[in-house]
Amino acid sequence: MMSVSAADTPLPKVKVENIRRAFHNGEHNAFTDLISWKGKIWLTFRSCPDGHMVFPSSRIIVLNSGDARTWRKVHEFSVPLRDTRDPHFLAFKGQLFVYTGTWFSGEGELPRNRYDINKHLGYGVKTADGKNWSKPFQLEGTYGHYIWRAATHNDKAYLCARRKRGYSEKESGAKATPIMESAMLESDDGINWRYRSLFQTTKGNETAFLFRQNGELLAISRSQGREPALLAQANSPYQIMKRKTLTEYIGGPLLTRWKENYVVGGRRFTPNGTRTVLYWLQNEELTKFADLPSGGDTSYPGFVELDDGTGLVSWYSSHEKDANGKTITAIYLADLKQQ
Repeated sequence: MMSVSAADTPLPKVKVENIRRAFHNGEHNAFTDLISWKGKIWLTFRSCPDGHMVFPSSRIIVLNSGDARTWRKVHEFSVPLRDTRDPHFLAFKGQLFVYTGTWFSGEGELPRNRYDINKHLGYGVKTADGKNWSKPFQLEGTYGHYIWRAATHNDKAYLCARRKRGYSEKESGAKATPIMESAMLESDDGINWRYRSLFQTTKGNETAFLFRQNGELLAISRSQGREPALLAQANSPYQIMKRKTLTEYIGGPLLTRWKENYVVGGRRFTPNGTRTVLYWLQNEELTKFADLPSGGDTSYPGFVELDDGTGLVSWYSSHEKDANGKTITAIYLADLKQQ
């Protein structure tokens, strides 16, 4: 299996420029993703007037931009009686999909002690032109799964989906941690999903993954609590994975390629509080290259490489306050330039 490195050259330094607040509407805005598709940059996130936790008032918002400076809202959607969160893009077979994991919440706020991942269900919307969008549809085969990031390889799509082992009803909350799995599901059409393998067999959590040109799978999995993240690698058919514990906890992980190197991003716990951080991944080791302006409720970055070779990163954070001194949770963007 190949080393986790696209090149043996020294890792570049990165300058973070043009940091800006991209979206704030007075609500809780969080969980970002970015993609380049049909000549535009697309940004998605969750917005909820009631806050971070599980509410049926939440909705997914999609913006696009031709220059990564001026953004226009092109779509938003919600699912009745369900909390929509953690949206992610997938470009697949000529269409752009937006996927969201949804908690069943009922009419109002769902108390934390009643969260039931066995009632979780993936939903999505899709478009062929970026103007006309489908109605939200459920992702078949995802009931009881908390869906997360997706990727494509050859003619198939793959999806991260957390679940309880055996869909057990005996454990809940923290007691269910040892039996949580992080599964990889497979699809031919982006709508109907089937089991392929496991990223994590225990303490399963959010997993970001990609496929190299030779078909090798590379994945970064968030741990439970504040334990370090897990690096996984596998060759086709992805049934047997090589796993290694990294040195850093990474919450809401991002894994992507920028030029010849791999970028990892997510939440980090520091002596000064939480931060959203970006790393290089090389030779199965993490090297931090950017601390993004962030704090409090923060993480879930997205990334795209622009046509000129620079990078664009999105994230959410609650490190700023409004004119009345109230903490806000907003969506941010920054330009990244290799030096």
